[in-house]
Amino acid sequence: MSLKVDRADMAFTFKGGMLPMTVMELASADPEQIREQLSGKLSQSPAFFQHTPVVLSVEKLDEPHLALERICAVCRTHKLLPVAVRGGADPVKQSAWALGLGWFPPSDGARARSLEEVPPVEAEAPSEPEATASAASGGRIYRGTVRSGQQVSAPDGDLVVIGAVNAGAEVLAAGSIHVYGALRGRALAGIHGDTEAGIFCRELRAELLSVAGNYKRLEDIDPHLLGSSVQVVLRDAQLGITSLA
Repeated sequence: MSLKVDRADMAFTFKGGMLPMTVMELASADPEQIREQLSGKLSQSPAFFQHTPVVLSVEKLDEPHLALERICAVCRTHKLLPVAVRGGADPVKQSAWALGLGWFPPSDGARARSLEEVPPVEAEAPSEPEATASAASGGRIYRGTVRSGQQVSAPDGDLVVIGAVNAGAEVLAAGSIHVYGALRGRALAGIHGDTEAGIFCRELRAELLSVAGNYKRLEDIDPHLLGSSVQVVLRDAQLGITSLA
């Protein structure tokens, strides 16, 4: 049975990608303190406050309960449009959803910084190594498992993951993505529109694959390719998946 739909009959299509978004990193949960600072910023840069969409990052706050509705109201009063919240405990996530906002897990940048404080251990590598990250040639090498809810990105080049990408995890790159393990989560290559980018993995189990905004979900992938080593590239503006074996 064919799953193809005539494009003339389609009301919309889903495309994976990374849109530029301003992150408002909160160091205080006090709506009045936020209001005061926004008022000062508005007088300095009025052009910025023209219905700019923002993601409210609460990663630096150690408060499970926030006056999220009041904070959003303060932002809207100053012509900022909160669209999502990043970080926070489960009550914060539930509050965001109740307000019609999206929710993102904490950025892997915070995780990477904390890992730098861990001294190296000179011992045989365990079967589940502690994740570490490093930069190489404008891209990024990530060593370890990318776990569910975690996002790892290489905004300026290729991303190499020496490990697995678990279900519920996401990896993104301006260039190509190489996964030396099982790819079970989401992989988005060419996030800035690079049509020459590709995705290469040792074991394909991906929830979603995307190259330059063209994507395929798990149910769209040939079952014979699942579990195989594959390459994912664009051919004639179509996402092609072929075996590397």
